[in-house]
Order: sequence, then structure tokens, then C-alpha cells
Amino acid sequence: MASTAGIFTRVAFRSAPAASIRTTARHSRFILQRQQYQAFRRGFASETAPKSSKTGAWVLLGLGAAGGAVYYAYSNGLLDTANELTAASGKKGGIFTPTKEDYQKVYNEIAKTIEEKDDYDDGSYGPVILRLAWHASGTYDKGTGTGGSNGATMRFAPESSHAANAGLVAARDFLEPIKQNNPWISYSDLWTLAGVCAVQEMQGPVVPWRPGRQDHDVSASTPDGRLPDASKEQSHLRTIFYRMGFDDREIVALSGAHALGRCHTDRSGYDGPWTFSPTVVTNDYYRLLLEEKWNWKKWNGPKQFEDKNTKTLMMLPTDMALVKDKAFRQHVERYAKDNDVWFNEFRDALVKLFELGVPFTTKEDERWTFTPTHA
Repeated sequence: MASTAGIFTRVAFRSAPAASIRTTARHSRFILQRQQYQAFRRGFASETAPKSSKTGAWVLLGLGAAGGAVYYAYSNGLLDTANELTAASGKKGGIFTPTKEDYQKVYNEIAKTIEEKDDYDDGSYGPVILRLAWHASGTYDKGTGTGGSNGATMRFAPESSHAANAGLVAARDFLEPIKQNNPWISYSDLWTLAGVCAVQEMQGPVVPWRPGRQDHDVSASTPDGRLPDASKEQSHLRTIFYRMGFDDREIVALSGAHALGRCHTDRSGYDGPWTFSPTVVTNDYYRLLLEEKWNWKKWNGPKQFEDKNTKTLMMLPTDMALVKDKAFRQHVERYAKDNDVWFNEFRDALVKLFELGVPFTTKEDERWTFTPTHA
């Protein structure tokens, strides 16, 4: 990612798989982290669908009202197979209506694939999948009602090539086979459900979720610049997050996602992880912000901080803004002291983020929770 990369844009992974011996080591380390943190996780831890064609429109007219509705549903991924298209047209059967169990199966498929594909940074695709869900949602503008997870417009250029989205093709490609296995689920629902799965499978809180997002065409793509710029500080963070409808507490709560993943020079220009356990959800990010001594890194890259003791961790200017600003810092201190407090507030902020601008037909109390595969 270039200079416009955001506060949560730092979990991109390298695209080339590691050698088998390195993969084995990474996988072993990932499994060990999961075993260690599962026991005391609440304590301290150190591109693209085409636009509808004119031909498609004539087919819609030819099918008539009922048939046209069925064709539209099928072309937008709401029906599972061509057989269901025929059935829903009035011959036999009916329209496929997915249940919670169907979504749990998709969740399980995502979790299984994360576990099996351990050839990415630190042995897990989890962080980059969460980043995809965040970036698909974080473009929301409450003033215009545009952007957000509803639409999955990152499938299209130029949004897919925005600087803040560099590297996210890895997450989209990771999820594409799962989409093909489950054509009835929209990309919008798949990406956010995958974000929930990533958090839970990396030992984070259980995150309530509900379906109802619809995929849009390229005309709904958002302009560049709606995601945070990591080189800036608190006033910029407030501008970006207030536009979505978040307050200071929620800004700091969402920032804790930087417990996961790392930056890469070939993506953002920045380099390194934020914590020592980048595939496990903990409050380490806040603890390290307060407890470590952070100095400017001396190198030829963009301005970033490194820890004084090991020089292996990094913080971005947007991260350090959270301890410079008094209103932000009070929440950093709360979360550093109590992992459970952060888990609860991170969960709530994440639910809000993933639902921004979505025209749900279900109520908030009808959200579902999915069982983690490690539970």
C-alpha cells in the first residue's frame, strides 16, 4: 500500500508460498500459539463480476414478471443451481432459502481452509481475511449512504487497486473457491462472514452476524481516500471514523485489530508486525503501546516506530496517535488492563462496522452466532 494505506491496512500477506520446511515451522508455531492462548486467552499475552448486459435485460422481459424475478435472483447469486432456477419458475420445488445451518457450513468451510492453507505469513490467512472484511465495510459514508459492505464493490477496478487495498487480492482469491462452492451466498455476506470467522478462529470474541447484503455492480464503487492514512494522526482518524458514525471509544476499540498481521514493504512501504503473536486476538496491541519504548526507525522507508528492546515490532503514526491524544489514551489504558473489556467493545464495534449501510430485513435481535471450530 502507498501513502494512503489505512490503520487496518497492514495485515496484507506475501503472495508467494514458502518452502515446505518453512511452512511446517510456521504451522507448528501457529498451532502452538492457538493452544497456548486458548487456555488463557482472556489474560495477558506478551476481481470481478460483469455488469448486467443488454441481452440479460431482454431475457428478463421475455421471461415475464415471475420468470424475470427468478432470472434476476439467479444472476445475482440468490439461487443455488440451474435446477433451482427451473423449479422456482413454477415447475417443481421452490426458491432456495438458506438457513443458519447453511451459513454455519460456509463458516466451517472458511475455517477449515484457513487451517489447511498455512503457507502465508505467520501461518494463517486470518489477518488478511479480516482486513478484507474491514476494508469492504470501512468505505461507508453516513452523509450520502454510499459505500460499506453492502455491494462488495472491491471486486471491481479501480476500487480493487486503491492504495489502501493493496494485497487484498490474496484474501479475495482465498475466498473465491468457497464462493463457487456456495453460489447462493453474496460476496458481501461471504466477506463479512469470513471476517467473523477469522476473528473467532484466532481466539477472539464470538461476533454476532446476520445475512442480507446484496452485491452491486461497478457503478456503486466508492472513490479513493475513504480509508485511513497510516502516516497521519488523530485529527485524520476522527475525520475518517466520524464519517462512518463511530466515536472515539469505537475508534480505539477497532484499532486493536492491529494485534494481528504485519506490514510489508512491497504493499504499504511499512515493515513488521505490531505484536509477538500476530495470529492470535489479544489486547497485546494496547499493552505494547503503553509498556514498550518506541523510537523512530532509522531506515529508508516511510516514518514508522520500532520497539527499543527487540527492534522487531513496529507502530505506525496512527497507532502512536492513540497514546498521544488524551481522549483516545483513556481507552487504550482500559483495554490494556482488561482483555475482556476490549473483547466486548471490539465485538460490538465490529458488528456495527460490518452492518453499516446494509438494508436488512431482519432485526438486530435476530443476529446469529456461529460456533468456532476450535471450541
